[in-house]
Parts: sequence; C-alpha cells; structure tokens
Amino acid sequence: MDSVSAPLAGLTEVCPPAAPKVEVDDFDLALLRALASDARQSQRALARAIEMSAPAVADRLARLERSGVIRGYRVDIDWAALGYPVVVYVAVTAGAGMDLSEIIKSIGALPEAEDMSVVTGGLDLLVRFRVRDHAHLRELLLTQIFTINGVQRTETFLSLADVEPANFTAALLEQMSERRSAPPDRRLASDQQLPGQRRRRGPVRVRRPVRPVQP
Repeated sequence: MDSVSAPLAGLTEVCPPAAPKVEVDDFDLALLRALASDARQSQRALARAIEMSAPAVADRLARLERSGVIRGYRVDIDWAALGYPVVVYVAVTAGAGMDLSEIIKSIGALPEAEDMSVVTGGLDLLVRFRVRDHAHLRELLLTQIFTINGVQRTETFLSLADVEPANFTAALLEQMSERRSAPPDRRLASDQQLPGQRRRRGPVRVRRPVRPVQP
C-alpha cells in the first residue's frame, strides 16, 4: 500500500454518515419499546400493547423503517453456544500516510470481525473479534491481521467476561419516554441551558427606581 497525502480522506467511503434525527412521538416510542421486548410480535399484538389499531401500527412501522429508525429485525445469537466463546479486542494503528479506509476494508472482510470503530487518540481502530480459542486467535493475528498492508502496530485485549445490560434498547427508549413526559421545567435542555444556570420563567421584569414627586 503506497503512502497517500490524505490518509483519512477515504473514510467517507467505508464509514456510513450519521443519520439525521427523526422526530418521534409517544406512540412511536411505545411501539419501539414493545418491539424491544419482543420483535417477533404480530402487528395485532403490538396494536393491543400500545392501544392502537393494527392499520395504524402498520403505518407507523413502515414510516419508522423508511426513516431508518428501525434498521431491521435480527436474531440475537449466543455465539458461545455455537463454539465461539472468546471475545478479543484488537487496537490497530496504521502506518504514517497509510490509507486507513483500505485497512478498514481488509479487516471488515474477516468473518471474525464482529464490530469495528474508528477512534481518536494514539490508535486508529478498535476491532472486536469473536474466536473459538487461543489457537484460532493466533492464526487470525499471524495469517490475517499482521499481513494487512498499512498495519503498523496492534495491541490485543482478551475479554474475561461480557457484562451487558438486560435490554439496552428498552432502557434507553424508556428514558426517552420519561424525558418527554416530564414537566417542561424539569426536562434536560442542553441546547438552551448550560449546567449551573437557572431557567427564567415568564418575561423578565425590570424594576425602575421611583423618583420623588417635585412639589
């Protein structure tokens, strides 16, 4: 891999852009919470859960899918039960002037790469791999990762245990719903109020000094 003048310029080709914020209401959040608890529910069951008609639920699901809020309905697999119990994090540092997008493409093509993030700081990538055992990890590093052009240095972190919340999606959606239902003066409004500042209520009243009446 040849050195390039702008090694980060190609990131836009391999990293999806941030999705624009989508406005949702309380019924949308209730529908998403119901799906977070069981994504296999029928539209009739969802309609009963959020007290809406089935056609209205279908319309909302279609809108949430079109807008990208719902990206898909996937199976959650316990990989340890299938013989892949070991989770490894590999920090990757690219060589000076190397095209980081080409390294991302090469690592992304590995089936063991479960997740990958471009990060700031002293390294460039943090990759989560799923492997069978130490021998599998050794083979992956020596024959795959270390042979990728542009990779200058790696650091491997073995996960001793995965500590996951019971249902991250449902918990965050619940927080969003509570925030929407809170009184206006109790809501977090970071875009309108800085930490430590008190919110004024109503118009500002200006008191003028009373001048004595001249006889």
